[in-house]
Amino acid sequence: MDNREKLGSRLGFILLSAGCAIGCGNVWKFPWMVGQNGGGMFVLLYLVFLIFLGLPVMTMEFSIGRAAQASPLKMYQKLEKPGTKWHIHGGFALFGNVCLMAFYSVVTGWMMYYFLKFLLGQHSDLTFGAMIGDPLVNVAFLAVTVVFCFGVLCFNIQGGLERITKVMMVALLALMVFLAVRSLCLPGAGEGVKFYLKPDITKITGSTVVAAMNQAFFTLSLGIGSMAIFGSYIGKERSLLGESATIITLDTFVALVAGLIIFPSCAAYGEDVGAGPALLFNTMATVFVKMPGGRWWGTLFFLFMTFAALSTALAVYENILACVREATGWSRKKGSILCGTGMFLIALTTALGYSVWPFHPFGPDTAWLDLWDFIVSSNLLPIGSLMFALFCCNKRYGWGFENFMEEANAGTGLKVKTWMKPIFAYVVPLAIIFLYVYGIATFNWG
Repeated sequence: MDNREKLGSRLGFILLSAGCAIGCGNVWKFPWMVGQNGGGMFVLLYLVFLIFLGLPVMTMEFSIGRAAQASPLKMYQKLEKPGTKWHIHGGFALFGNVCLMAFYSVVTGWMMYYFLKFLLGQHSDLTFGAMIGDPLVNVAFLAVTVVFCFGVLCFNIQGGLERITKVMMVALLALMVFLAVRSLCLPGAGEGVKFYLKPDITKITGSTVVAAMNQAFFTLSLGIGSMAIFGSYIGKERSLLGESATIITLDTFVALVAGLIIFPSCAAYGEDVGAGPALLFNTMATVFVKMPGGRWWGTLFFLFMTFAALSTALAVYENILACVREATGWSRKKGSILCGTGMFLIALTTALGYSVWPFHPFGPDTAWLDLWDFIVSSNLLPIGSLMFALFCCNKRYGWGFENFMEEANAGTGLKVKTWMKPIFAYVVPLAIIFLYVYGIATFNWG
């Protein structure tokens, strides 16, 4: 990989980076987290964390990737001072991407399965429990996900990943707006909007605050180098604070519109919004069964969900592939075949974790998915984001704020200002440390 591949356009970079951020975190996890954490108050906290933590960390992650022109596995080695050990985090970043896809690949398969069932009109008796307990369904749709994604990644980045992501993202945004308008027009939808967008200060708890921070990092895929890799594929025509703001705006738009599809629909048909991870699969399927023309509305809904999930799966798999190729020198085709095989085998833990390989890490109602999610969302994302902040803002041991600011500000667009240094160097790390420690201390270990 001596001649590093480049994205063909700024639009490709924005849609690809946004596609990495926009996925199950926005359209599967965000709605059920809102439903379980008090509605509008959680949404408000989430938006605050996106601005004050997500924006700085994304800018730093992009900057490290662009400056190093390397994958997360190698980027620190090009920027760190001799004798320091920042590159250890590069290994954890690769591990984090693998852990993320160990469950995310299976969830993507669930979206495809529901889309197919609605398309064929076989949706009247769909249940989440029956689906996850069927090993054949889980393994088959996991295989489809892995084969599709690594099939795309076999091609060069402009001809494969960039091209397919542009099409999926445009289709995703159009489908979302269409479905949101339909949902808002349902009788009784107003109660769902009120729950979703009206903050209730009495719903604030320590757990809600931690959940909102973790969700901000999860939805943006921050802390494990998923954004750094795309920083390494772009030139210096645009400043990175502005690009980060654009991507976060697009990501937030998708998350908020997903809620405008789900919560008004649930209110209109009297369905429980606190159903947790099954919210999309049980609750929304029931809504579409009750809705006139629900087969086709459900088909469109799960098509949009599939596009969202695949956009992230493609981006994170590209990160894994780039790391492995830099370490081995493999071609795209060889790397795709071997990485795809490895990820399929690892993700079998989640695919079979509700049937033939039962595992209950945090109590009887938990499974492999909960363990992988805990490793990623509660640990590697916040710790990784902390590493990026410390590396970029520590002049003596790390890269230093001046070097970071020079890289981030190259090109036209919004600039990082000197007065922002306390936010990047102190507010971000201290907030992450406090909320991470609190989150681990109060975690329900079963």
